Amino acid sequence: MYEGAVQNLIDELGRLPGVGPKSAQRIAFHILNADAADMARLANAISTVKTSVSFCEECGNVSETKLCTICRDERRDPSVLCVVEESKDVVAIERTRSFTGRYHVLGGAINPLAGVGPEQLRIRELVSRLADERIQEIILAMDPNLEGEATATYLSRMLVPLGVRLSRLASGLPVGGDLEYADEITLGRALEGRRVISEGTAVAHTAAEDFERVNREEEQEREQAAQVQAQEAKQSRRRWNSSMFDDLDSEDSAGSRTEAPAGVQGTVDEQLIERVLQEAEESSDKESGAEESRREGSPTDSGAVSTSEATESAPDLGEDSGEEALASAASEPASEPVEAPVAEQSEDAPEVFRTPDYEEKIRSIQNAPLRTPKPDVPPLPGVTYVNPWT
Repeated sequence: MYEGAVQNLIDELGRLPGVGPKSAQRIAFHILNADAADMARLANAISTVKTSVSFCEECGNVSETKLCTICRDERRDPSVLCVVEESKDVVAIERTRSFTGRYHVLGGAINPLAGVGPEQLRIRELVSRLADERIQEIILAMDPNLEGEATATYLSRMLVPLGVRLSRLASGLPVGGDLEYADEITLGRALEGRRVISEGTAVAHTAAEDFERVNREEEQEREQAAQVQAQEAKQSRRRWNSSMFDDLDSEDSAGSRTEAPAGVQGTVDEQLIERVLQEAEESSDKESGAEESRREGSPTDSGAVSTSEATESAPDLGEDSGEEALASAASEPASEPVEAPVAEQSEDAPEVFRTPDYEEKIRSIQNAPLRTPKPDVPPLPGVTYVNPWT
């Protein structure tokens, strides 16, 4: 412990940042041993700084006038604003000669342990400067430590709703550093802040672009389907399905009918309908004429028909019966034709054996109603088609 002025000087020097008790003691004895003129210049410089130097009214940087040299320079870009913590950060960035915009010094960083909050910083002045419409981007150049991260987070949450563009300085590997000795946080930020050298020749499609493309294709398909439906609606022709005659199945027309493919409807052909109706009328006339001729036919024809029917319906009696019939036919005189009544001829004719099943089939055929061929085309519109089988 020293007494008097020496101890007072050591105590005052120990209050300086980064100066401990030993450093303050060495500085105090250096002042005692130094020349009096040098110490006078030092004291004069300290007093002059305190009396003449202040902070810029616009950006907060140190200046002997109201506006610093950077704010007075008209060549600076007013659309970009770089926010830093201290005035020394301005000097560090200016040494790079890469930034041509303007600055805003906060005067520190948020540090709750030291009692420094947003109220002690020049954040209100920053918000007021954003009233200038020329500012398009704000760069947050905070220190990559706990206090700097807290300050950058606070500013980003406050400035994002204002609609201004925000960006931060990239952090990662230093120039000349090694990946082997870099920590995980530094490597992670270096990967996040990587630069793109080339986009490549392949076109990258995002999920949003694929979704929009699929939506466009579906909309085009719907439009095409709507156009097809509109064209079909314009062609107002009655269409019929061939399945409406499925219950009119007939053995006579089963082989001649051509069924339409599944799901395809046929168009009404009036000429074909008229031709089919004419054929049906002609066939019905022929059948009626044939029926009348059979009823009013000659006895010879009826006898021949009955003989043929008997021959077809007679059971097979073997080869001997056939030879006997031929011999009996040869023994009769062929030159004398005898015209006898149907009743007498039936008496002279040989008796034909008919089974009960055959007789039942003959009666069912005779009692069955006449059948008309099934039409191959739909009926005319407005005409009721009667099913003869029902």
